[in-house]
Amino acid sequence: MPTISKENYLKSIYSLNLTYGESVSTSQVAMKLEITNAATSEMARKLAKQGYLHYEKYKGVELTEKGRKIALQIIRRHRLWEVFLIKVLGLSWSEVHDEAEKLEHNTSEELINKIDKHLNYPEFDPHGHPIPNEKGEIPQMPVLVSLLEATVGKNYKIFRVADESSELIEYLTKLNLFLYQDIKIIEKLSFDNSIIVQVNGTNHSLSEKVAEKVSVSILK
Repeated sequence: MPTISKENYLKSIYSLNLTYGESVSTSQVAMKLEITNAATSEMARKLAKQGYLHYEKYKGVELTEKGRKIALQIIRRHRLWEVFLIKVLGLSWSEVHDEAEKLEHNTSEELINKIDKHLNYPEFDPHGHPIPNEKGEIPQMPVLVSLLEATVGKNYKIFRVADESSELIEYLTKLNLFLYQDIKIIEKLSFDNSIIVQVNGTNHSLSEKVAEKVSVSILK
């Protein structure tokens, strides 16, 4: 069974794959994990020997089926714990990411399957990310764009928020911006790429940094 550092490495590659494609550079992995390029390359070589990924110097890393399976198991545990911590223990959506990071590595498949059943098999976590089922299958997602890509004058629904920063979640909470709210794009400012949105009749100005972390689906 992979160690915690290996699990985080595989999970990070999977996440980067979704953004950049099947093969990602070791420097991208290093930046996400906040470790040195040398340490990242060394881990890549070790995991390649163990069959978890394909690695070729200067050509990046790519998960094997074995590595993808482990990554999805960790992601499943993490996201189910987030749902559990909110629905059962009453934590806020700004608190659960860091707690789930600790719990995901020390949970058996038997326990996580029981948690899944207790929660009635949720498909999405509290930040809108899909939860793989026991077979590693991902629920169907609507087409999403970031607020930066959204069109002025059109209506959308907030569907997903990046969960790595509790400060971001707390900021959105203060603005009363939550998942599954309808939102209208009022204006985009070319000066600083900020965006003005309207929710429940109230306008909010969001910086480029915030807007790129919020994904929305278009309302028909």
